[in-house]
Amino acid sequence: MQGERPFDLLNKAIGQKVMIRLKNGDEIRGKVSSFDAHMNMVIDDAEEVGDDGGSKAKLGTILLRGGNILFVSPV
Repeated sequence: MQGERPFDLLNKAIGQKVMIRLKNGDEIRGKVSSFDAHMNMVIDDAEEVGDDGGSKAKLGTILLRGGNILFVSPV
C-alpha cells in the first residue's frame, strides 16, 4: 500500500484547522487557506500557541514561508 504524498495531505487540509510548528519552536494554530509548491502557506484565524496550549496572540491571516515549517498536524 502506497502512502499519500505531502501535497495530497495539504489539499485535504484546506479549510481545516491545523497546528504548525516552526523551526524556531513557535506553534501556530489556524485554518489552511492555500499553499504553493514551496509549501508557503496562507493561514486564516491564526493564533500563536503558548506553552500551556492556550492562545498567546491572535494573528489573523498570515503567510508562513515553507522553509520555516517543521511540521503540520490536524487539530
